Amino acid sequence: MAMMKVKIAGVEFKNPVMTASGTFGSGMEYGEFVDLNKLGAVVTKGVSNVPWPGNPTPRVAEVYGGMLNAIGLQNPGVDVFIERDLAFLRNYDCRVIANVCGKSVEDYIETVERLSDTDVDMLEINISCPNVKEGAIAFGQKADSVYNITDTLKKHSKKPIIMKLSPNVTDITEMAKAAEAAGSDAISLINTITGMKIDIEKRSFVLANKTGGMSGPAIKPIAVRMVYQCAKAVKIPIIGMGGISNAEDAIEFMMAGATAVAAGAMNFVNPYLTEELVTGMEKFLDSHGVKDINEIIGSVD
Repeated sequence: MAMMKVKIAGVEFKNPVMTASGTFGSGMEYGEFVDLNKLGAVVTKGVSNVPWPGNPTPRVAEVYGGMLNAIGLQNPGVDVFIERDLAFLRNYDCRVIANVCGKSVEDYIETVERLSDTDVDMLEINISCPNVKEGAIAFGQKADSVYNITDTLKKHSKKPIIMKLSPNVTDITEMAKAAEAAGSDAISLINTITGMKIDIEKRSFVLANKTGGMSGPAIKPIAVRMVYQCAKAVKIPIIGMGGISNAEDAIEFMMAGATAVAAGAMNFVNPYLTEELVTGMEKFLDSHGVKDINEIIGSVD
């Protein structure tokens, strides 16, 4: 049996399979389908310093090869997260990565400081949030903004941090380099791609927000390309995601340079997916005579 353990920023994971933030809640909803003990990590839904109501409905739409969502990071806030969600997850033998969101640097700092005093293993920082002080331009769309927020949060966090990069930029490697230069322990990518759907009969937008984040199998080739580019540009570990539907997709991300992978939108199609990825990846390695999964990371050039 191939060895499946990977290490990110000094944290060891029993295998490289994670959940993508926002697609798995905090594991409670999926507990009857998936044995969380078998996963490398559960990455939680976004957590903010205060409760967020999210966007008006409708806020989800099916599209070719995936889905659009404009949930707006609805969540009950960090206090409820710690008392309810984190307490639940600590019943399982898997790593816990808390995803952090905010509308200002101060929001992020407050949440990071609260979570630093808990037993979460790592923090993933969602910098696709619109920065209210920058005219709603996402923190992750300018390299200097990526640098500044990463640098600030590293000073306030007692936990390793993963900067989650937005693909809605001209050059993803600029953002990766900025995160690395500011001290990020790892990066994760890609977040959703901005999209739109119009109801031609009603002559109106399908989503109340007009635009939403596109996820699902259709974005996978873009995600694999961006992971590959970032793996060549930085030395910190990468968590790859974007349209993973099966073990072959996950292996592809790792060969492109990812140390770990996260399944997202396809959890809604197949709630057993994450556990199937673990067994499917093990079978692939065994059938190809690979003794250690780390051997395939970045194995294409």
